[in-house]
Amino acid sequence: MRKMSLIKSISGIRGTIGGKVGDGLNPLDIVKFTTAYATLVRRTTTMDSKKIVVGRDARISGEMVKNLVCGTLMGMGFDVVNIGLASTPTTEIAVTMEGACGGIIITASHNPRHWNALKLLNEKGEFLNAEEGNEVIRIAESEDFEFADVDNIGKYREDNTYDQKHVDLVLGLDLVDVPAIKKAGFKVAFDSVNSVGGVILPKLLAALGVNDVTPLYAEPTGDFQHNPEPLEKNLSDIMTLMSKGGKDVAFVVDPDVDRLAFICEDGTMYGEEYTLVTVADYVLKHTPGNTVSNLSSTRALRDVTRKYGQQYNAAAVGEVNVVTKMKETNTVIGGEGNGGVIYPAAHYGRDALVGIALFLSHLAHEREKNAGLTVSQLRATYPEYHIAKNRIDLDASTDVDAILAKVKEMYSGQPDVEVNDIDGVKIDFKNMWVHLRKSNTEPIIRVYSEAATMAEADEIGKKIMDVVYSMK
Repeated sequence: MRKMSLIKSISGIRGTIGGKVGDGLNPLDIVKFTTAYATLVRRTTTMDSKKIVVGRDARISGEMVKNLVCGTLMGMGFDVVNIGLASTPTTEIAVTMEGACGGIIITASHNPRHWNALKLLNEKGEFLNAEEGNEVIRIAESEDFEFADVDNIGKYREDNTYDQKHVDLVLGLDLVDVPAIKKAGFKVAFDSVNSVGGVILPKLLAALGVNDVTPLYAEPTGDFQHNPEPLEKNLSDIMTLMSKGGKDVAFVVDPDVDRLAFICEDGTMYGEEYTLVTVADYVLKHTPGNTVSNLSSTRALRDVTRKYGQQYNAAAVGEVNVVTKMKETNTVIGGEGNGGVIYPAAHYGRDALVGIALFLSHLAHEREKNAGLTVSQLRATYPEYHIAKNRIDLDASTDVDAILAKVKEMYSGQPDVEVNDIDGVKIDFKNMWVHLRKSNTEPIIRVYSEAATMAEADEIGKKIMDVVYSMK
């Protein structure tokens, strides 16, 4: 099990459990960053309450981290509302429902079982922006803390009602058509990789009237039975289950249930990029408005948006950047190509429950027009693109910014080529694109490329990678 240095970013603190101070996610650093976050909230909140919501996924280390976080927040004078095992979107909506001044989600998202992290929320239940995140890091490093005296220590309360409140919120959305879903009689499976999806997805599906449900890895033990990132290479078990027939669709979520992938009735991948595309098609059919995804997401969303006469906009990678662009542009549906659906009518956060409910509503409506329509046939109705994902490993001597600047310079001004540098460098050719950006969590440059076929996508991506290698 490889240990990595502690990763501090605007989105929170992330690392492997154990190790020395500053090398891995250990109790001292957890307390330090929780204190820094609480200090920021104390200085900036506009709320009257002193409440901070805490939720966690089912990771083995979650109980330990939760105890440290809750105790530290109380020591800073905040009242803790511990909502227990809860998805990231559940925790986000709990912040606003509680009238809290912030929230902490204890999850390392799609990282393996020996990782954990603190995701930090503002009083709107949304992730901190870059300025706020950098201030948390500054406060932590300076240890500019002041703890509460004995008469002002915070209180502690457990509230296990938020799964149901989250389900009720989804059921209350205008475009979630429960009668149509019930009438369709869907047979579904899901893989929740031994985390909190195994707790909340059965509640959602039952409330939607889906009675034939086959769970896989639903027990929330935190002992993930496969790599938890919902990519095809990690999903052979659920794909095999689906290939045996008898099911309409399978849903796959990551440990904190903010990413959503579909498996078709024949056991093939629907394609995580097309989760948002499909949901957006349904939303746009009923609600005129614009869309947003990040620069590394498929062009298919742009194409579907234009089909309805609406405008597509691209944002820098990162949920907070997507949400900011959505708010600026009258966006009715947006998100990220990794299966992250953000539907403002629910809340401004990636939410697999919202995605499932809207997808099933869409499929039910399409079957009313075309009886027997399969999920793979639905997928075939969307523009066909393929994204290749490569990486360039870096060393300490690499000047990444200089390399990206040279790449930008090489392609700027060329005919039929657009260059965007709001997040790394994206080179848009007429029929394909390549996006290079520094990872926030690993010492690499991510190289995403898209074209009409996987071979073409990989070819153009590696062509640009060769340009980078020639500069190193």
